[in-house]
Amino acid sequence: MASEAEILDELRRLRARVPQLTGALATGVDGLLLAQDTPGVEPERVAALTVTALGVAVRMADATGQGEFRELIVRGVYGYVATYAAGRGAVLTVLAQDRVHVGRLLLEGRRAGARIGELVDAEAAAEAAAEAVVAEERTDPAPRAKAPPKTTTARTRTARAPRTTTGTNARTTTES
Repeated sequence: MASEAEILDELRRLRARVPQLTGALATGVDGLLLAQDTPGVEPERVAALTVTALGVAVRMADATGQGEFRELIVRGVYGYVATYAAGRGAVLTVLAQDRVHVGRLLLEGRRAGARIGELVDAEAAAEAAAEAVVAEERTDPAPRAKAPPKTTTARTRTARAPRTTTGTNARTTTES
């Protein structure tokens, strides 16, 4: 997955942009904690609850025809818990005080989720490409000889016969 340091930097930038945040963490869709900045909260527990809530939210969006999951907002007496899709492989969860400007929370949470998603998805794509190269080397240890360059012959075009329309389906002018 993406480097923990890069994700942690994004979490800290998010907390700097929204001072009423009390914590933020990024979790893989499998529940693996990627990075966290959650003082006073058990990050593994929040990560597990995030994935559970994600499963319910995805099913709810699907069952109601609302499309792919984007975000989930929970408001408690003391504040908010917001969960955002972060690419295909991660989820961002932020904790905020009750006095947070909800519009700002949504805007900045979406931006941070998109950035974390880019980091995680790019790393996943790089890992998949590296695994494909290793798998190819295992199955084909002999070096391949380059194929000789293909020779191409010039193609000639012949003129087409003009189209003729006969029958009842031909377009005609209509009188208005």
